[in-house]
Amino acid sequence: MHIPDGFLDAKTLVAASALSVVGLGRALWVLRTRMSSRKVPLMGLAAAFLFVAQMINFPVVGGTSGHLLGAVLAAVLLGPSEAILVMSVVLIAQAFLFADGGVLALGANVFNMGIAAVLGGYFFYRLVAAAVRTDYGKLVGAAFGAWASTVLASICCTGELAWSGTVAWSVGFPAMTGIHMLIGVGEAMITALVLTAVYRARPYLMSAKDGGAAEPGARPFAGVLIYGGLITLGLVLFVLPFASKWPDGLEKVAAAVGFDAKAVSAPLVSSPLAEYRVPGIGSLSAATALAGIGGAVLVFTVSFVLAKALHRKSGAEGRGPGSGT
Repeated sequence: MHIPDGFLDAKTLVAASALSVVGLGRALWVLRTRMSSRKVPLMGLAAAFLFVAQMINFPVVGGTSGHLLGAVLAAVLLGPSEAILVMSVVLIAQAFLFADGGVLALGANVFNMGIAAVLGGYFFYRLVAAAVRTDYGKLVGAAFGAWASTVLASICCTGELAWSGTVAWSVGFPAMTGIHMLIGVGEAMITALVLTAVYRARPYLMSAKDGGAAEPGARPFAGVLIYGGLITLGLVLFVLPFASKWPDGLEKVAAAVGFDAKAVSAPLVSSPLAEYRVPGIGSLSAATALAGIGGAVLVFTVSFVLAKALHRKSGAEGRGPGSGT
């Protein structure tokens, strides 16, 4: 659902960018007042995992593929403000380094996938979890919220395309929402599977509001980082080579409706690892794997450093949500 440059006009780009700045700014302000030290390494790990997971497209139907957004997954484990920051870091890296989504369209992509998907999906998660006050209710709520986040992001994308005059709302809405309702099923299943695995292996991560309680015993979250890093590496080495090559939902709709030619042929900013390929590496699978590992390390580092800086500014050691005090 990454919008390339050329699909949106100037007024839509400016409006979407302004909304993204406001949303991200609000999230940073919230984190600056209450960042917990226990979430600092987890935010880096979440960014690395989501970056790699978004590279892995799964087949849906009719030659269309989808990939995990991870907005609700991050929001459930970390909190909505933390998820907005993590998603924004991933989307910025994708646009500037890998030409995955246009640089000019970055504001729209951040708003759709990093803000609307997070806040909307998290709202439905909390709604279901409040109605069914059990661990099962949290899982069902997360799955439904994940599905809703994908659909909401596609509706926002359609609105931007329609406002830009790229496609009529009456045409784009049923096409985009229809295919993303199916992609959302995959999003829901993956989110539920990951959260189930997390709950069984490290239940304390989901035991307190917005991020869980402290790990009993040893160094907080050391085991989570080790196992999470190994899982992320495993995805790159053993799952990424089998990712679907079919176009994603937006690409499929653009080709079917006829506005795919609007994408700019010469990007505003040249991406050094465009299409997740490393120059000088002849093997496509090896180049993609290296790009995936490099990107994961980058977003981990950036998210970790930002979270650490926000924690220092907040002075919230032991006082943030989930701190146990």
